[in-house]
Amino acid sequence: MEDRVLYLFGSAAPPVLDIEDVVRDAQGRGWTVCVGLTGTAGLWLEGRVPALEERTGYPVRSAVRMPRETEVWPRADVAVVAPATLNTVNTFALGLTPDFVSGYVAEGIGKRWPLAVMPCVNAAYATHPQFGRSVETLRRAGVRMLYGEGGFVPRPPGEGRPHEYPWHLALDAARELVDG
Repeated sequence: MEDRVLYLFGSAAPPVLDIEDVVRDAQGRGWTVCVGLTGTAGLWLEGRVPALEERTGYPVRSAVRMPRETEVWPRADVAVVAPATLNTVNTFALGLTPDFVSGYVAEGIGKRWPLAVMPCVNAAYATHPQFGRSVETLRRAGVRMLYGEGGFVPRPPGEGRPHEYPWHLALDAARELVDG
C-alpha cells in the first residue's frame, strides 16, 4: 500500500487527544497521513501541532487555504473523519461548510471521493432526532458511516471511555475503501 494518502480529520471529542498514536498506527500500516482538525479540535491540540507536523511531514490544517496559497498536501486516496461530534455529523449531513473539514467532506460527497466518518457522541446526543437523520443522509450519500454495530456505539453521558474509541475500525475502513 505504498504511497497511499490518508486525510485524517478530527473534531473536538476526547478521542482526538490520541490522534498522534493513530497517525503512528496509520503510518505503520503504510499510509502517508495528513491531519486536519475542526477549529475547536485545533485549539485542543494547539501545543501538539508541531509534533504532529514533524511526524507527518505536512502542516496540520484547521483553516481553509487562502486563494494565493498553494496546496501542500498530496492528493488523498481516502479521508476519515474521526472522532466526529454531533455538530460535525449534522454539519456534513446538512451540507454546511463553516470550516475546512466540513468543506472537504461536502466536496468529497459531491465528487464521490472515498469517505469514512466515525461519530463520537454520548447516548443522549445520539437520541437527538437530527443525528439519526444525519447518519442516514450520509449513508445514502455514499459515506461509510462507522456507527452502530461494527462501528462506534454510544455510551451514557459521563461514561465515555475515550481510550477505547475504536480507531482501528476507522483505519480498517480506510483500507477497505481504497482496496475496494
